[in-house]
Amino acid sequence: MASKAMTSAGTTIGISAALPATYDQTAFAALTYTEIGEVSDLGEFGREYNIVKFNPLKDRRTVKRKGSFDDGTVQVQLAKAATDAGQILLKSAVNSDASHSVKIVLQDGTIFYFTAQVSSSTVNVGNVDQITSSTFKLEIDNDIIEILPP
Repeated sequence: MASKAMTSAGTTIGISAALPATYDQTAFAALTYTEIGEVSDLGEFGREYNIVKFNPLKDRRTVKRKGSFDDGTVQVQLAKAATDAGQILLKSAVNSDASHSVKIVLQDGTIFYFTAQVSSSTVNVGNVDQITSSTFKLEIDNDIIEILPP
């Protein structure tokens, strides 16, 4: 049987200053997104629960339960391009307290929609044999909607 694994090549990420009217696929799809150019890595993201532990004296066994959760941070690594419209929107979002809508499309057509706060923007000049790059942190602040391809 052939593997169904795919590469990340072809993945795109877009951002919108607008928020969806309702938090669902239809409302997110109705927004206009500005593609972020020169992206080289998005890292990993997704829900992760904190583990709450309790140690009753009698049983000695550690009791574990799920506590609060966090949907993660997308670390957008890219080659710095001062005239890229998506990068310009990201840069302005760093200085805003407003959430922004995000759309990630994978190679196979899977779409992720969510809202996020853009919490940081850093620049890495590096050395003579490096591309000047930036990293933006997008702190996911609501549920991630995943749409599988047809």
